[in-house]
Amino acid sequence: MLLKNKLKQVKFVTIFCLSFLTFQLLAQNKVIRLTPSSFKQVGTIDARFQSYNVEMAEVIGGNFWRPYDKNELSKSSQIEQTSNPAIAIDHNNTSLFQAIPPIDLYDKRLRILAKALGPLYVRVSGTWANTVYFKDNDTDTSLPAGFNGVLNKQQWKGVVDYIKAVDAKLVTSFSVSEGVRDAQGIWTPVEAKKLINYTKSIGGEIAAAELFNEPNFGSSGGVKGYTEEKFAKDIAIFSKFMKNTLPTMSIVGPGSVSVGAPLKNIKSAQMLDNDKMLSVQPKANFDIFSYHFYGAVSQRCASFGKALTTSKEDALSENWLARTDSIFSQYDVLYKKYAAGKPFWLTETADAACGGNPWAITYLDCFRYLDQMGRLAKNGVDVIFHNTFATSEYGMVDQKTHLPRPKYWAALLWHQLMGTKVLDAGIKMEEGAHIYAHSTAGKNKGVTLLIINTIEKDLLYVNIPSSAQRFTLSSDELIGMNVKLNGKVLALNEKDELPILKGEPVKPGLMSFAPSSITFLVLP
Repeated sequence: MLLKNKLKQVKFVTIFCLSFLTFQLLAQNKVIRLTPSSFKQVGTIDARFQSYNVEMAEVIGGNFWRPYDKNELSKSSQIEQTSNPAIAIDHNNTSLFQAIPPIDLYDKRLRILAKALGPLYVRVSGTWANTVYFKDNDTDTSLPAGFNGVLNKQQWKGVVDYIKAVDAKLVTSFSVSEGVRDAQGIWTPVEAKKLINYTKSIGGEIAAAELFNEPNFGSSGGVKGYTEEKFAKDIAIFSKFMKNTLPTMSIVGPGSVSVGAPLKNIKSAQMLDNDKMLSVQPKANFDIFSYHFYGAVSQRCASFGKALTTSKEDALSENWLARTDSIFSQYDVLYKKYAAGKPFWLTETADAACGGNPWAITYLDCFRYLDQMGRLAKNGVDVIFHNTFATSEYGMVDQKTHLPRPKYWAALLWHQLMGTKVLDAGIKMEEGAHIYAHSTAGKNKGVTLLIINTIEKDLLYVNIPSSAQRFTLSSDELIGMNVKLNGKVLALNEKDELPILKGEPVKPGLMSFAPSSITFLVLP
């Protein structure tokens, strides 16, 4: 009896202390109050919203970004100012690139991880796709002038088989280099026709395509003296050809590249003007509006200048995370002017261009990854293609082992919990507290909240009106390679099977969220 009375006293004191803490926090305006029943729907995303890229360089084997030194993570990530910034990439620079073998798209582990994220789109494109020669004749051993790489039938069949196996739809682009241009320098469908015919012959389907990768950076397409006028003529020919050849395929564009908010202050003779690309005659007409975005260039491309780089010390700051909104707003002006009402896709993005920064492989990049999707879903973007799934530092899974990185687990939780209806939680975005709301994925009716606490030292307090299931991602260190769900490290088992992602039941009332943590909260 004595023990029972003491337990009652402890329980009473605990409840009193919690009540007093709640009262104090409410009085100081330090608690975020949520009322899901009042959330308004502000949009709908595609069921394949969370998609990704498999670069053409991966498919054929080509020069891709050289991995960082193993000690790079422990070094300072501050970049010295370059005196003469230059927006240029030399793919033969062995300090930046190394040859990689073709990716094995039949790998069992890779397919298990990929299928768990389906349905989705897989975009096979990138700089190498701009200059690739499709060898549809098995006896052909040549590489004609105007091309830099060879795609064979076996490799493309691997892509088509992979698409079918992982519940995906194929998005791609085509060769636009000097090898496919006529005497006037205008694009011809000679290579596109070969690839389309072979895709059909093996039971494949191209759901959507951009003409080529990042046309506002025409030199990367192996095209000399590319202009806005040439782009308009190319798109007109491409559109007519596709409407006659693949009438069900969606034409996507322009797919222009953007690197961080500071890029608008840097003038480059190599970069075309996006507005002019869309306004010159004959005016380009796309079924889906697209753009590319990277918040910075990686440390590999420090020669671009300090203004275009970032650091791991800045990775949780509002300045860094808000770059997503800054570049979106620029493209949104073009979207409303030239493609209003059509789907809006971000067809390439990651933490940084040039293969990603050293910390992209760690828990630290989960914040950028999830926050970016939350922001853009609310802004009206229908699909986001992360670059890449399995190559370089920005890959979701390790390039050699195909083991999941922290970002993969963040993607899997989004896929399983965040539905297609986008809601407004009525919470003003604040430094450290980012809250997004969607319908709950699947058949369960409810609301899923994504609550991101980017503050490294302080707890975040939220008052919820009902019981819920809590899924909290954390790591022992921000640049850690392991990630925990509700305190338990996530990993594949010995058969490469994914664990069941289980929530932790919580009661209504005041909830605290640890510093540098990410939580999905599912409310009925």
